[in-house]
Order: sequence, then C-alpha cells, then structure tokens
Amino acid sequence: MLDPISLVVGAGLVGLGWAAGRFGRRSNQPTPAPAVCGCGHDLSLHDRKAGECHFESPRKTGWGMTVWARCGCRTYTGPTPLEDLLTPPVLPPLHDDR
Repeated sequence: MLDPISLVVGAGLVGLGWAAGRFGRRSNQPTPAPAVCGCGHDLSLHDRKAGECHFESPRKTGWGMTVWARCGCRTYTGPTPLEDLLTPPVLPPLHDDR
C-alpha cells in the first residue's frame, strides 16, 4: 500500500533538488584545455613508444576524390602526462631476441 505522506515528501525533495540545480549558483571556472601536441592533436592520437601521430584527415585530389592522409607529426611535443612522471613502469620492457 502506498503512503501518501511519503509520496508528497519525495515529490517535494525532487522539486527542491530541481529548483536548486536550476536556480543555484554556478561556477564560472573555465574547463581546462586538453593537452595537445604541436600538431594540434591530443596525446591519445599519438603512439606511446614512438610518439608518431595516427590522425588521418581527408584531403581532396585534383579529380574531386577524397584521400585520407596521415598527420606529419613524428614526435609528441606536448606536456608530459602526470602518470608518466609519478608511476614507474611495473614490468621491465620486453625484448625480442629471436
């Protein structure tokens, strides 16, 4: 059986939460800019070991066709990620001596 007092209290709490979110104070802090390389691409598009950029952009050829071309960046020049500074590698690197 439903208790009408609990329903009214619950609806009041939902309404109060909505009003606080709608009319409450908002922070005007800007969101931090993502760490980007000199080529303008994020660290997630660069290879961790080689630093090579994997971004591909469409470029038009002379005959109206579109060709996908890779970014010319060969080394990540952006800021060093915090995890690389604070945490040492857990395992030694693998060496293939075949």
